Amino acid sequence: MNTDDLKQIIIIRKDLDLPKGKLCVQVAHAAVSAFIETKKKYPQWAEKWLKMGQKKIVLKVPTLKELLEIFNKVKEMNLPVVLIEDAGLTVLPPGTITCIGIGPVPSQLIDKVTGHLKLL
Repeated sequence: MNTDDLKQIIIIRKDLDLPKGKLCVQVAHAAVSAFIETKKKYPQWAEKWLKMGQKKIVLKVPTLKELLEIFNKVKEMNLPVVLIEDAGLTVLPPGTITCIGIGPVPSQLIDKVTGHLKLL
């Protein structure tokens, strides 16, 4: 498998219409948590990604349903993925699923699942 192109992908729900600050925090949670998950499952990907500039892409989906479909597909592929739920301390009820974080993973694997999504 070619691991010359590793990237981390964050996918955010657009139906929540989050304030910019809240959106940034959720993306940060997903980025850190997904990296930790990758370091556990595929430490060689995590280390290589750190040295390659830490490529990240933030994408959007219109609904929770689509977000969960992608989450489940990535999980079935045995790739590192995390589901981010808000603590409910500010604008969202506790447990609201806001986004997912994937990887870093090889682009050739993840593009099959996320390649059709639009940038945030």
